[in-house]
Amino acid sequence: MVADEAFDVVVIGSGMGGLAAARTIAQFGGERVLVLEQHYTLGGMTHEFSRAGRYRFGTGVHYLSADAGPFLDFMTDGRVQLQPLPDDFDVLHFPGFDFAVPSHRERFQSRLTELFPDEARAIQRYFGAVRRAVAGLAARNVIASFPAPLRRLGLPIVERLSPATYRPLQEQIDRSFRDPRLRAILAARWGLYGTPPASSAFGYHAAVPTTFFMNGTAHPVGGPKAINEITLEILGRQGVELRARQRVRRIVVERGRVTGVDVEDGVTGDRYHVRTATVVSAGGVRNTYALLGPELRPRWARALAELPREPSAIMLFLGLDRSPAVFGPRGENHWFMPELDDRDGARPPLGNGLLYVSFASLNNPAARFHTIEALELVDPAAFDEWRDTTGDDRPDAYRRLKEELTERLLTRLEQRWPGLRDTVAFAELATPLSFETYQRSVRGSFYGLAATPERLRSPLAGPRTPVKGLFVAGQDAWGPGVVGALAGGLMAATAALRPRQAGTMWRTIRARRPAAAPGTIWRGYLRVARIQAVTPSIRSIRLEPMDDGPLPFTFLAGQYLKIDLPVAVEPIERSYSISSGPGAGRYVDIAVKREPNGLGSGFLHDDLEVGLALRVTGPQGEFTWSAGVDAAGGTLLLIAGGVGITPLISVLSAAADANHRGRVVLLAGYRTEDEIPFRDELERLRSRLPGLEVMVFLTRPGEGWTGGRGRIGLDALCQHAVDADRVHVCGPAPMMQDVIGLLMKLGVPRTAVRTEAFVSDGGRQTRREKAHAVALAAAEAGVDRFTIDVKDGDAAFPCAPGQTVLDAANEARFPLPQSCGEGACGTCRVRVLSGRYETETRGLFSTEEIAAGWLLACQTLPTEDLLIAS
Repeated sequence: MVADEAFDVVVIGSGMGGLAAARTIAQFGGERVLVLEQHYTLGGMTHEFSRAGRYRFGTGVHYLSADAGPFLDFMTDGRVQLQPLPDDFDVLHFPGFDFAVPSHRERFQSRLTELFPDEARAIQRYFGAVRRAVAGLAARNVIASFPAPLRRLGLPIVERLSPATYRPLQEQIDRSFRDPRLRAILAARWGLYGTPPASSAFGYHAAVPTTFFMNGTAHPVGGPKAINEITLEILGRQGVELRARQRVRRIVVERGRVTGVDVEDGVTGDRYHVRTATVVSAGGVRNTYALLGPELRPRWARALAELPREPSAIMLFLGLDRSPAVFGPRGENHWFMPELDDRDGARPPLGNGLLYVSFASLNNPAARFHTIEALELVDPAAFDEWRDTTGDDRPDAYRRLKEELTERLLTRLEQRWPGLRDTVAFAELATPLSFETYQRSVRGSFYGLAATPERLRSPLAGPRTPVKGLFVAGQDAWGPGVVGALAGGLMAATAALRPRQAGTMWRTIRARRPAAAPGTIWRGYLRVARIQAVTPSIRSIRLEPMDDGPLPFTFLAGQYLKIDLPVAVEPIERSYSISSGPGAGRYVDIAVKREPNGLGSGFLHDDLEVGLALRVTGPQGEFTWSAGVDAAGGTLLLIAGGVGITPLISVLSAAADANHRGRVVLLAGYRTEDEIPFRDELERLRSRLPGLEVMVFLTRPGEGWTGGRGRIGLDALCQHAVDADRVHVCGPAPMMQDVIGLLMKLGVPRTAVRTEAFVSDGGRQTRREKAHAVALAAAEAGVDRFTIDVKDGDAAFPCAPGQTVLDAANEARFPLPQSCGEGACGTCRVRVLSGRYETETRGLFSTEEIAAGWLLACQTLPTEDLLIAS
């Protein structure tokens, strides 16, 4: 990075709004775009964090509309996969009664009418008002993206034509219904945008809980990070530069126009300037105007002060040792309302207010371990006395309050689901100070500007600003929530792009996404549909699409898939050959042999369960055969060793499906008869392939074995290789090396020989794999613990082999600075003064620091006793 550089556009913040603006401006405007993110992880509220080596928690995405919608569909190129929530997706608990909200507007309206027949006409009129209020909100937000003269003309007209959009929610409810229970049901779920009924604008309530979720609800397969990963990958292809841990200190304005931004590098502490004529800020309206020079801030201080303050939240993250489904929940969300009439968002003691509870792991088929998230909206003023403290020096009173709130929330959950408390293996509470720290939101605000009539009337709530070249993206440019933030990013891009470019952008968003071309490498989730033992050491695993439809990709016989295996919070990637034929269409099979001490194969043999979703990349590989490749009509010779027969079974299936009539020879080598896989499949293939000959060789034949003995050698190859037009060899490396040498001696052209011997890239070995190896080595040496001494701290703590320094310190309750636990932030730096270890620096230290022993505690695995300084 240089002290002074230039980009066409700078985007502040990598939430969904900032990323949407960055992508569209780069794609449709052809601009060089730089995204600056103050956090150590990109993605805003689609970010996830891990705890206790197994639990993953989302920070902002709990559920989405079931059809994703055109905006999210565009941002992920249609690749996001969604798992439907139960039909009754929101269960409301009021004092004295419950109500389950169904996932379609017609059923919702019908259920209300059945319960409150005397108000049937009022219910019908209310839903008509909802439609008009949503239209008014959309019109207001679109006009807010227009130039100032059109905004001044259009916005008052919208309010006159759609007064219900601006009317307080409680006023709309009171004038519509008489029954207090019906009023309570329809005013509930204001927690989805954070402003209580007496203060919130009806347009927001009509749009978010009453419309957006009324076409079914869903959770992203793979969690919110799946949206994050896809989006960031696409931005990389668009040439957008993304930088984490970069804090913008000032938006520089000269003569009323943006000229650049001043930035501080959070890793090095260096400051630099980026010249640009366009800045899109996704950090919120209050933060955006605070970044302007002191001479400019007073101009908008009064308008900002007139906007009502935003709420924040406390959120309890729970990791369980079993599924919460045993207590009744099936993935629906639960809302606990302390009062029937909650128009003012009554503020009872912290921990006793409106509580929202979600069960992300029940709705994410890729989740191995179960979690619960419980959120209560709170006034951030309750935490003001600790606002000027940091995580490391906050007083005991703050920690005690967190413990009390955790206990209070757990008690409420236990009252609803007796026995749940006993399943809690991990608990952590976030407060407004947590959100303020990680999001840089003002006072930990959760949903951006408060969803009030004042916001709708404010000239500051929208993508345009009075400063030329400065635009606002995210929730404050459209509305609350991740999809609302995305829409705000698109509106910011609309304002920043030329009209023709913006028109192309919107036509593209509305257009139907193209289907992937055959042979395209696909990435997404498939569900484990069947697990079957084919030998004592080999399992066949069937993977099917999440929606029970056809496979989302096509493949050639002989190709393989890369699969992320969730052995812990850090998955490991392994490659497995496809054993099923390309003609299967609705499923794909792989075969996996258990390897001694194999982390991946051990998981697939011992821990994999039907129903789990695995992330798959593929198909890949050139070890392929298809009908017509052997036009000369000679022998197709297939040679396998052990589990190497897997891709050759796919080749045989493809040949059978193509009615192949040529000669096909399979030579397969194993140690014992029990290790021969796919026997039944081979018998079926023999009946479909008249030209198939199978010879099996055993190096340790048992009594009565009538097949070949020993290894596949020269004699066997002489019989079949001379007229072979094509040879496929797959198996252990020594076996393949021997066979290829013999084929060359027999004069088989090297170009006719196809080989497959892929292995996972050892250079990308994860910390988990290293830990596994360290633990095995220690066990073989008879070592069951290491000791970590702390210099000048007069302290020491034990570390189990395979445990990181940070995990060992936490287990021993020894205080080490920490934050992410994932090697991304650099907070847990320690210095090793003596002792050996394995570590990964993640690029957060200089060469000199590394030479001096500085490293990350969360990435360091001792291999003997250590002496450290923190």
